[in-house]
Amino acid sequence: MTERPSARGNPGAAPQDDGDAAPGHAVSGRTAPPSSGGAFAAPGHAAPNHADPPPSTAPATPAAAAAPRWDAPCGRIIGWRDGPVDRATGIRYARAGRFERPTPVAASSAEIHATEPAPACPQPPMPFLDDVVGSNIGALPQDEDCLRVSVTVPANTPPDAGLPVMVWIHGGSYASGAGDAPFYDPRALVSEQRVVVVNVTYRLGLLGFLGDGADIPANLGLLDMIAALRWTRENIAAFGGDPANVTAFGQSAGGDAVAHLMIADGARGLFHRAVIQSAPFGLLAGRARMSELMATTASALARDASLDDIRSMQQRVAKAATRFGLKGQMPFGLQYGHAPLPPESELDRHWREAAPHVEILVGNTTREAALFTARIPPLLRRMNHPRKSRSVERILISPFTQRLYGRGARRFAQRHVRSGGTGARYEFSWGVGRSPIAAAHISELPLLFPGPAWERTPMVEGHTWADVLADGARLRRVWADFARGEPVTSDSRAGLRVFPPDTGRAA
Repeated sequence: MTERPSARGNPGAAPQDDGDAAPGHAVSGRTAPPSSGGAFAAPGHAAPNHADPPPSTAPATPAAAAAPRWDAPCGRIIGWRDGPVDRATGIRYARAGRFERPTPVAASSAEIHATEPAPACPQPPMPFLDDVVGSNIGALPQDEDCLRVSVTVPANTPPDAGLPVMVWIHGGSYASGAGDAPFYDPRALVSEQRVVVVNVTYRLGLLGFLGDGADIPANLGLLDMIAALRWTRENIAAFGGDPANVTAFGQSAGGDAVAHLMIADGARGLFHRAVIQSAPFGLLAGRARMSELMATTASALARDASLDDIRSMQQRVAKAATRFGLKGQMPFGLQYGHAPLPPESELDRHWREAAPHVEILVGNTTREAALFTARIPPLLRRMNHPRKSRSVERILISPFTQRLYGRGARRFAQRHVRSGGTGARYEFSWGVGRSPIAAAHISELPLLFPGPAWERTPMVEGHTWADVLADGARLRRVWADFARGEPVTSDSRAGLRVFPPDTGRAA
């Protein structure tokens, strides 16, 4: 079910043909950008407000004939040129009915027109994030049929280039966001660092992370991610990516998902490195009773309920979880003891066993909690006061940052290395002293994914856009170096300190 924009604006859906097709390789070319909004829409191209057209059977225009195209095992893919990068957006990687596990799609006999952004999973507004960034999903459509990936490669990359592949798992408390949201545009990362980036869209909230494991499977969104990683392994060589050099990276809930993909059944070997950014390790333990209450609350929802009813119930379920304190601030999430995850009592053993197979870079920003304290007007006023800000820092920001993020990142890194794995820990502190929310939760994202969506947000307050681009280039290089298997080191301009996991000394 696809929805057109509301007052928030949610247009269009990604058209795609499915059928049977032969694999192979093809060369890149040029094309005009897509017509609908989202992370990858070019300026001046408004999102349509009409229903999705059926796949076109008209002869190709000259522009379409010259578009970048790739012959992959999934079928012939036609994308679009965006300056220094080529894009294939909104490619279906699996199908799933409501509350069903994802299943692979057959190769397409028709051309796959990958020129529209992936739709977002249906979700209620998230006022907190919308207040910070303007809109959590931009002008994307909302559609239950959202299991799509978008691939971005350096322009004219030949299929035998063997570039490192980076698979992005977005955050949003497992309840909001989208792979093609305008805040995750990998154009700069891809063009500067010559990597291939795959943005993944997966199911969220009630549709993806609240199954009871009996009538409705739990962890459907995590199963979606595994299906996307499988699609990447099977198809990315056609785009010039190296399927034997895949890095999964994600932030917040996305970082948490990446950490758990390391121990998920069916994910072993699908990626070789992991960047775990600001995972809320302090909220993960002892969630079973909360999940049971949420599932009981949602049990009154009909399986064929409208999307409006699903959004309404999702908000009701989230409200019921608030009695569980801090854990209730991220009510949706992974459930242990349900496929594809082990029981909670066995997590430590599974992460130890996984350590030799995945290299990690794990860390957090130094003032994660500042994003949340700034929501409270009296605290924000104190945060803007040179002297009074110190008490907020000491009593709230620093201790909650460590409790929810920093302590868990240190322990994760230490266990990993002591269990025979390789990796490092980092802290990100860019801009501290220039803004009350400098180095807060999500503050590294404007540097990793710079674009117009970030320019007027408080996350870059106190910096010129030239600063964001220049300092961000240094951070993007570190992330790409890690994906290439090269050593990563501290970079003060990028606000990055890298630590050997056991000692805590800066590298």
